[in-house]
Amino acid sequence: MHQVTGAHRPIDIEKSVHDMKLYAFAGLGVFDVADTYGPAEDIYGRFYDEYWGRRPVLGFTKFDPGYGNTGADTRLVVEAIIDRSRNRMRVATLDMVQFHWWDYSDERYCVSVKWLHTLQQEGKIKELGLTNFDTEHMAKIVEDCGIRAVSNQVTYSVIDTRPEKKMIAWCLQHDVKLLAYGTLMGGLLSEKYLGQPEPLRTDPINTPSISKYKYIINAWGGWALFQELLLVLSMIAKKHRISISNVAVRYIADKPAVAAVIVGARLGASQHIASNQAIYSFPGAVKT
Repeated sequence: MHQVTGAHRPIDIEKSVHDMKLYAFAGLGVFDVADTYGPAEDIYGRFYDEYWGRRPVLGFTKFDPGYGNTGADTRLVVEAIIDRSRNRMRVATLDMVQFHWWDYSDERYCVSVKWLHTLQQEGKIKELGLTNFDTEHMAKIVEDCGIRAVSNQVTYSVIDTRPEKKMIAWCLQHDVKLLAYGTLMGGLLSEKYLGQPEPLRTDPINTPSISKYKYIINAWGGWALFQELLLVLSMIAKKHRISISNVAVRYIADKPAVAAVIVGARLGASQHIASNQAIYSFPGAVKT
């Protein structure tokens, strides 16, 4: 639900709640929100109150004290942020809190995550995860701070394969799962961009996400090489009568240690429910 921050477009809360119900009814009922994603937690709370379907729903939020990590080493600040998330999402216990830290040279992150663990023991949090931690500091959280983290949310795509250098091996050894985002690179990994000229910064289609992932493509090899990749993905997609996006998501979903791929939803603007349901409609790798 990063798309509801407002940086991409104006947000219609009523339509967003309506679309969340459709996703949940279709079995796509796990929503990745954050205390820093604009009204994301409030929208989830509205949805959670109104949802009457039988399929289970989950809301994963984040603990992000903000740059400078002000007061994040005190129970007062940590608990206030967690209680705010609980109130916004209208739940007594948060399904999962994903811990984010801005500056590793500020080693208070161990104190901060221990307060989160205390709140977990007190029943305010069910599971603890991490967000954008590198392997070294993820290891410190688990091994040195003694905190059981069930997951780490990181960018992972057919182009951005950084988790394969060290992180996946460590995660398999310590039973920590990866939640992959950026897998569709803001929508760039789709038929929409096959055979198209390189988007410029001034193009009206440009969003913060596309600008971010376009930078990754430039570092990876450039637009011409990216077009070659899209062509190969398109050939695979046509063979199985699916989309480029389906192939890109399934490629990462089948990777070792990956528990889930987070796909951005433009709530209230467009839906890709049928396409997302097709991700497991074709043969993939044997997961280990």
